[in-house]
Amino acid sequence: QVQLVESGGGLVQPGGSLRLSCAASGFTLDYYAIGWFRQAPGKEREGVSCISSSDGSTYYADSVKGRFTISRDNAKNTVYLQMNSLKPEDTAVYYCAAGAGGPYEYEYDYWGQGTQVTVSS
Repeated sequence: QVQLVESGGGLVQPGGSLRLSCAASGFTLDYYAIGWFRQAPGKEREGVSCISSSDGSTYYADSVKGRFTISRDNAKNTVYLQMNSLKPEDTAVYYCAAGAGGPYEYEYDYWGQGTQVTVSS
């Protein structure tokens, strides 16, 4: 069964850090770009970051650039999103997705169920 599962979300104070994981099963992650998206209440889902399947090139939304880092471990079939200097505006459900890559939802074929990140004092 093709599946992506996010983990690592939780409650953190502003300025804190979280590391999200996206574990794939039922398919090999090597062949896909992986994107992270987030959706806050009342807002559209937005692209946060992605990493290519080939040269490991990365993309970051301006809102997270310099604070978030995406990485992949193909041997573990897992992608990570290290989130530092978290802000209340980062509060959202975070999703990982596998596909062709890019900042838009339609570019991805497989999606996880999401993990909640809450940044609050």
